[in-house]
Amino acid sequence: MKRYKSYIITAMCMTLALAFTACSDEYMDDMNTDPSKAEKIDPNSQLTLAELQTYGDLGMIEIYRSYIYAFTQQLMGCWNTTNYGGQHKIDNNEMNRFWTNLYTAGIKNLVDVETQTEGDENLVNIHSAAIIYKVYLMSIITDTYGDAPYSEAAKGWISGITSPRYDTQEEIYNSFFTELTNAVAALDEFKDEITGDVIFNGDVYKWKKLGNSLRMRYAMRISDVVPDKAKEEFEKAYTDPAGYMTSADDDALIEYMNLTFNFGQEAYTDYRRNALSQLFFGNDPANNQTYICSTLFDELNNNNDPRTFVLSRCYFDKGLTQSKPDNRIDLTDEMLSSNATFDPCQPGEFWYEPWPDDGYWSSIIESLKNRYPDNANYSNPWLQDPTRPKLAQNFLKSDNPGVVMTYAEVEFLLAEAKLKGWNVGDATVEQHYENGVKASMAFLVDNYDCEIDNQAINDYIANHSISALSDEGKKEAINTQAWILHFHNPSECWANVRRSGYPKLKSPAEYGYAADKLTGGYDIPVRLCYPILESSYNKEGYKEALDRMGGTNSWNIPVWWDKE
Repeated sequence: MKRYKSYIITAMCMTLALAFTACSDEYMDDMNTDPSKAEKIDPNSQLTLAELQTYGDLGMIEIYRSYIYAFTQQLMGCWNTTNYGGQHKIDNNEMNRFWTNLYTAGIKNLVDVETQTEGDENLVNIHSAAIIYKVYLMSIITDTYGDAPYSEAAKGWISGITSPRYDTQEEIYNSFFTELTNAVAALDEFKDEITGDVIFNGDVYKWKKLGNSLRMRYAMRISDVVPDKAKEEFEKAYTDPAGYMTSADDDALIEYMNLTFNFGQEAYTDYRRNALSQLFFGNDPANNQTYICSTLFDELNNNNDPRTFVLSRCYFDKGLTQSKPDNRIDLTDEMLSSNATFDPCQPGEFWYEPWPDDGYWSSIIESLKNRYPDNANYSNPWLQDPTRPKLAQNFLKSDNPGVVMTYAEVEFLLAEAKLKGWNVGDATVEQHYENGVKASMAFLVDNYDCEIDNQAINDYIANHSISALSDEGKKEAINTQAWILHFHNPSECWANVRRSGYPKLKSPAEYGYAADKLTGGYDIPVRLCYPILESSYNKEGYKEALDRMGGTNSWNIPVWWDKE
């Protein structure tokens, strides 16, 4: 932990622009050198920054709350979620957050590490780890926007390329497979130590497993558009001697620190805490507004899933603040015992509009009213707002992990690969599916202090066997479980929903929300639009990318691999 903290401090304080000298004359050289900037950046610190930015960049991950959680229909009701994604409102500033933040920080640093360590046998491990993580961050970019700069990206300083070409998504994915394969092969336990790693603490073997597991993820992603290539890449990753994720010990989780949240300017530059948890906490100090969408809640609740009231709880908030994060009363168990009606927000709804029709009389609030008759908080024990399930308190902590990839996901990938008839060993589809469900629930227990009884897990699996289902029914079950698992990995969640077509999500209009108010179109968007400024800053590349989409920067045009 001491080393972890020191590298965080180094990474957050380091200079992002490389020092330079422009003249050969010694005097002019001194004059043109900024003494406040380092001549060389430790590549391990650059890796630290890229890892922490993934979920620590508050200005970037706002895109999850504003759009992606709404498109996957896991959250709804919070103003940002409903106003943008839930009601299909196009806002260019909100949509460009991945593009403008990742390219200029995480990807920029990793490309620099890749370039500066190329061919250096003493830095082969940091070189390879940087490539693997660059591929991961670039997958977020391309899966969100489609064609994007890759082969020439982040090389303005290195090569003078200020208007990089937009590679096609097919080209990008082909590069992914090549780079991951080479990086996994190059990692060597006897070479340099990876000292800035806040995911695996420099464990070379786990980096190898992550590289192969990502190959499996991306192979499945392209399985509907180039099935032969997908099969080949998946099987190669599966049989690679370095292995893939086979237990929760292999999970790629970014470690964050336990810090007090703040919403000042420093919150946008301090990557040491999980900013996604900060957004879950909510910006309203009187009421945490991270509400669970009815699509997710009903899927869990209607199937007696033991995660239902692990992920969601019903609270009476009486002034939730950063200094009083527990200043709320959990009414969930009382509601369950009294058979109260749960009223989650439907797609397109704000938490307050329409106001819940049903409520219930809370004996807990009534007792507080009698105990504190002058406290206005408890003046009316007839409650309606708490019938809106909210995200459970466990998930609002600043030191919650940032999820890159998990063993549970790999089991679901193997289940679908086996279903497709790919050569992935002797285990059955059903066995991989059950392993994935168990690992998904264990993931919540191990990382978020959740409580799920083993018997409840076994009962759930027994009552939801997929053995008798058709192949398509099995595919639906596998990917619906992946959707639940990926609640804490929203970029992967949205990508897999679009790739697999499951769960089947309906437009807010189909829930009765007025279609004419969905200003960005009736259908749930399938990509986010390129930043408008790209049409000025990179006119040629931008135009070429738009031409490949028919000339329109539309969020209703699917990316290359999306055939569902």
